[in-house]
Amino acid sequence: MSIANGFLHTDGNQIVDSSGQNVKLTGVNWFGAEGYAFNPNGMDTKGYWHMMDQMKTLGFNAIRLPWSDAMLDGDRKPTGIDYSKNPDLEGKTTLEVFDHIVEYAGRIGLKIILDHHRSDDGASANENGLWYTDKYPESKMIENWKMLAERYAGNDTVVAADLHNEPHGQATWGDGNAATDWAAAAERIGNAIQSVNKDWLLMVEGVEIQNDTWEWWGGNLRGAKEHGIEFDTPDKLVYSVHSYGPSIHQMSWFNDENFPNNLPEVYDENWGWMLKQDKHPVLVGEFGGKLDTAQDQQYMAKLVQYMNGDFDGNGTNDLGAGKQGASWTYWSWNPNSGDTGGILKDDWSSVDWTKMNAVKPGLFAGGGSAAKAKAAFLDGSGETDVWAHNAVQAKAADAAAASVAADAHTASATDLGGYVDPSLLHPVHHDGDLLAA
Repeated sequence: MSIANGFLHTDGNQIVDSSGQNVKLTGVNWFGAEGYAFNPNGMDTKGYWHMMDQMKTLGFNAIRLPWSDAMLDGDRKPTGIDYSKNPDLEGKTTLEVFDHIVEYAGRIGLKIILDHHRSDDGASANENGLWYTDKYPESKMIENWKMLAERYAGNDTVVAADLHNEPHGQATWGDGNAATDWAAAAERIGNAIQSVNKDWLLMVEGVEIQNDTWEWWGGNLRGAKEHGIEFDTPDKLVYSVHSYGPSIHQMSWFNDENFPNNLPEVYDENWGWMLKQDKHPVLVGEFGGKLDTAQDQQYMAKLVQYMNGDFDGNGTNDLGAGKQGASWTYWSWNPNSGDTGGILKDDWSSVDWTKMNAVKPGLFAGGGSAAKAKAAFLDGSGETDVWAHNAVQAKAADAAAASVAADAHTASATDLGGYVDPSLLHPVHHDGDLLAA
């Protein structure tokens, strides 16, 4: 059964739709708007709606859409768009491009998670590890979140806010230090959003270090056992972690002699306890890797199994009948993520089936919401006129062909319209202090 129209709320470890059905969000990260290009990448190769049709065809039901405070400065204009393929975006600001993405997502039944990815123009998480910078203090971040919450209020396509991406380094949890306590800041930010919009799920990532225990950036939720988040509207809290594979960094657990069977215990201690104890839902907001080694593939298979609620690996859902496991958004849809690659290959059309087949067992069986309009292709001619999308796109003959996408453009990962070196868009996430740990 598809996700019902309307907003989502939480009940114990479950995300619940407006009909009372337990659901999970299983989607992709589509980055680029948070910095450099100020636009979700790939629109130089095809129409944004064609990109989203492909996501839907592959079975995803959500997009985690990164943004930054810098993106909202003035009337920031996007770059890297071929307007012959995206004619309705010409002259639009980046925020107006978001409006079009949200509108089309609603038409085809995809949900949107807005992700405050960073403060300044740039890539990956804030360099200082915090949720603010000198140029963009917490007050500016809250101002921007409230603006977005009001802008999309009442639109049940936008269902969640990931309050901030990958707190790490000096970020703390529950220690009362106003400058570094991410848990306290998350409550302030979330309650500010709820002052203008009480409908969204509010997703709170962890930190990197808690009680001398190191995790991925944003991936340490051990502190929530003693210092849980409390929002004014309580049934909207979803915790979030990031959990990458060994090709990103050889964390100690990847070198355990019992790998990969040791991974459930690692997850139990960090975030799985929330699911097992029926406390809160969890979104694994970023995970992945190149998946070109046996070790990477073993990590992925065990993580997907665990996210499905099969904690002991015996093929059954240990949460019980009718219960959903963790929600997730794979990093990334884009092929131009330097450390992971993407679901799409470098031509922005072909699917990396090693990755797709790895995450496919974790997709929500009910798919997305019911589409609010007809499918994009209205006839078999290849000509389409979809709500002002007057562009020529090759028509996929069937669902399998759609997943390979029939756009004639064959851009490589280093050919993104000449506006930026793709390797800068998402460098290796977890270096510096983590490597020293």
